[in-house]
Amino acid sequence: MPAVAVKKNAADELRLRELRAQVRRDAQDRPGVYRMITETGEVAYVGKSKRVRSRLLSYFRASYPTEKAARIVRQAAHIEWTYVPNEFEALLTEMRSIKTLRPRFNVALKRDARHHAFVRMTTGAAPRLTVVRGTGASEKGGVVYGPFAGASHLRDALRELADVLGLRDCTLDRQMRFADQPDLMPLPARTPGCLRFEIGTCLGPCVAAPTLQLYDSRAREARAFLEGSSETPLDMLRDRMQGASERLEFERAGQLRDKLQRLEGLRDQFDRLRFAVESLTFAYRVTGHDGENRVYLIRRGVVRERRHEPTTRADHDALAGMAARVAAADEYRGLTVVPTHEVDELLIVSSWFAARPGELEHTMPLDELRAAEPLS
Repeated sequence: MPAVAVKKNAADELRLRELRAQVRRDAQDRPGVYRMITETGEVAYVGKSKRVRSRLLSYFRASYPTEKAARIVRQAAHIEWTYVPNEFEALLTEMRSIKTLRPRFNVALKRDARHHAFVRMTTGAAPRLTVVRGTGASEKGGVVYGPFAGASHLRDALRELADVLGLRDCTLDRQMRFADQPDLMPLPARTPGCLRFEIGTCLGPCVAAPTLQLYDSRAREARAFLEGSSETPLDMLRDRMQGASERLEFERAGQLRDKLQRLEGLRDQFDRLRFAVESLTFAYRVTGHDGENRVYLIRRGVVRERRHEPTTRADHDALAGMAARVAAADEYRGLTVVPTHEVDELLIVSSWFAARPGELEHTMPLDELRAAEPLS
């Protein structure tokens, strides 16, 4: 091995021993967020733990240099950590730090909200379903649903939804006509229409095939499905699959089964989102290190305010007043969409309570906080 490489390896080992000694000497086993910082001042990695000291020491026990932990700590010239009152706070602080600092060794939480996909139902004659990257995407107007993971899978599921209900997917500037509006202009020729109309997966508003009432009813069914109040598209597919099976058209039945599964996957994703949006609105008390208890005011799965647990009636009344303002805020009242900048926090908070359902015992509806005794 060249002398330069030997000297570098020796210097690296010395630096690692010094970092390990610093952690052993100064770090405590309490909740916190830590940062691995390179010689140039770049934050290479952000992590969290409910026991910071133990977690940091584990980096120096990596068995192989190729392990992620070993690669991360070998990039560090300095290690910094900040204590927080509890593990929930550590989770939030880690997420927000990663979104701000964008460390190169953090992958999952570094993604932008634009990597989530949304469904937009357009306005105007013969609404259509489209996949967009954000709630403020180029197609203005209409209703937005989401977020959903995986734009490609979402497009496949939306195609199944459009096919089963017969909704169009042609361009927005295409002229739409309906069979019950013949007086507006001469009816176009029924054939040839688009391929989807010819094979029966589109009602064909571009060739005036359906009535306006029929198309509107199908669009309403799509909205009801996305809002969780109807399973009509699934029932339609099940009926068609059963019919194909009874006719011994097993290949066709298999295709319909695949379509049904894609659509059920879309429904399940939105059910999870709806749980977070509708259910995760409350005051949440968390016991903290050395009695540093906190109350988090959560609305639609996002922490809007955090305060020390009140110890006097005046403090409690002040917290209750803040909770009332959070509950009454007008922004994002609809249940169909989560703003892009709130997506990751919503997913993290919902995962926290999904993994720890017992924590819901430490919550209270925002509008009940004023009349209640301090959370306990």
